[in-house]
Amino acid sequence: MASNGATVRHATREDVNTIYDLIIELADYEKAKSSVKASPEILAKTLAFHDPSTPDTFTPGYARTFLLVAPEGEVAGMALYFYNYSTWTGVPGVYLEDLFVKTKYRKRGYGKALIKACAKECLRINGQRLEWSCLDWNTPSLEFYESLGATQKKEWVGLRAEGDALAKLAEN
Repeated sequence: MASNGATVRHATREDVNTIYDLIIELADYEKAKSSVKASPEILAKTLAFHDPSTPDTFTPGYARTFLLVAPEGEVAGMALYFYNYSTWTGVPGVYLEDLFVKTKYRKRGYGKALIKACAKECLRINGQRLEWSCLDWNTPSLEFYESLGATQKKEWVGLRAEGDALAKLAEN
C-alpha cells in the first residue's frame, strides 16, 4: 500500500501501453518528446514483466517497472529501474532510470512511494545504493529528492556514447 490508498505493483506485459504513455508524458514534461524512439513493441521486447501467477518471477528483459495505481484505479505514475553493480563495494544496486507521476496526481506522496519501492527493491537484493539522475533545470524535482535525503554527486560527470560515436567506438 502506498500513500492515500494507492498501491505500487510491478508492471505486467498487459501494462506495456500504459508504460509507453507515461514515457511520452515524461518526455513532454522534459521538452524532449521528439527524442522518444521507443514504441510499445520495443518495450514489450526489452522490459522485464512480472508474472502475477508466480511471486518474484519476471520475463527476460533489461529493466523493470513499478506502477503506482491511484485509489480511483488509474495508473498515476511509474518508476522504471534496472540493477547496477559497484566494483568498490562488490554489491549490486538499483538505478532509477525514470520516475514520473502524472500532473493531476502530484503532491499526494506518490513520487515518494515509487522511490520507496525502489529503495526496498535495492535492499531486497542486498544492494547498498539507489541512484538516479535529474535534469539540472528541474528545481522542483531536485528539491523533492533532497527532501528524501538524496545528495547530488557534484564530482561525477555523466558521459555517453551513442549513435555514430557509439558505432565508431565499437569499430576500433
